[in-house]
Amino acid sequence: MKVSGFTFIRNAVKFDYPVIEAITSVLPMVDEFIVMLGNSEDSTNALIEAINSPKIKVFHSVWDDSLRSGGRVLALETDKAMDQIAADSDWAFYIQADEVVHERYHATILESMKRWKDDASIEGLLFNYTHFYGSYDFIGDSRRWYRKEVRIIRPHIGVRSWKDAQGFRKDGKPLKVKECGGSIYHYGWVKPPEQQQAKQAYFHKLWHDDQWMKEHIPAVEAFDYSSIDSVASFEGTHPSVMQARVDRQHWNVAIDPAKKKLSPRYRVLLFIERLTGWRVGEYRNYRLLR
Repeated sequence: MKVSGFTFIRNAVKFDYPVIEAITSVLPMVDEFIVMLGNSEDSTNALIEAINSPKIKVFHSVWDDSLRSGGRVLALETDKAMDQIAADSDWAFYIQADEVVHERYHATILESMKRWKDDASIEGLLFNYTHFYGSYDFIGDSRRWYRKEVRIIRPHIGVRSWKDAQGFRKDGKPLKVKECGGSIYHYGWVKPPEQQQAKQAYFHKLWHDDQWMKEHIPAVEAFDYSSIDSVASFEGTHPSVMQARVDRQHWNVAIDPAKKKLSPRYRVLLFIERLTGWRVGEYRNYRLLR
C-alpha cells in the first residue's frame, strides 16, 4: 500500500499556523508528503525546509488574491497539491495547516486504509473532529462546529476540493466513504488574540468584499474569544507533536465553560444531540456507507 500526504500553506509564521506539527503528525503514515507552498510574506519557506524529511516534496505556487468569493482560492491550492500525488498511490491523506492527528490513531487509520484499499466503491475515509477554541484547554461543543469530514481520498479518480477546501467531491457529488476510526484535532481557533485578529482580518477577504469586511470585522488589535456560544473543558491529551506549543501558551482566555450563550431552540437541539447522538439538520458533504 502506498500513501501520499498533501497540504498547502502560505504565511504560516505570520498567522501562527502549526503546519510543522500538522505535517509531522501525518508523516509516519505516508510514503511521500506534498507541500504546495504559496507566495508567503514571512519565513514559511524556511520553516517547511527545516522539517528535513526525504518524504517531503515542495512545490511553489502563487495565490490568486483576486478570488474573494467563498474561499475558492483555498480549494484551488488544495487541487494543485493533490495533482502532484504519485500516480501509483492508493490513498491520499489531506491535512490542513491547523489540523493535527494524535499518534494514538495511527494504527487505526493505517488499518482502515489497508482494509478498504482494494474496494473501489470506497472513495474516501471519514474522520471525527475535535475543535479547540481560545486555548488548549477548551473545545467548542455547540452546533457551530462540524463533527466529521473526509481527510483521506482515493487519488486519480476525479476527486476535487469542494468550495473552500473543507471537503471533497467527485463529479460534483459527495464521496462515498467509510469511517476510519481516527480523529482530527483542529487548532485554528487557538492563537494569541493579536494573531487571531490578524488572521480574521486577512482570511475573511477570501470570502467577502471590502464592504462586508468593513461592516463585520472590527478594527481592533485583539480577538475577543469571550464571544463564543459554548465551550467545554478538554480532558484528554494533545498529540505529542503539539506539546511544545501547549507548553508555550502565554495568553489567558476569560471563558467560563459553565456559561452558555444559546438560544432556546439551540438548547433543545443540543439536548437532543447529546441524548441520541443525532444532530438535527446536520450538513454532510459525504455519503457514509454502512
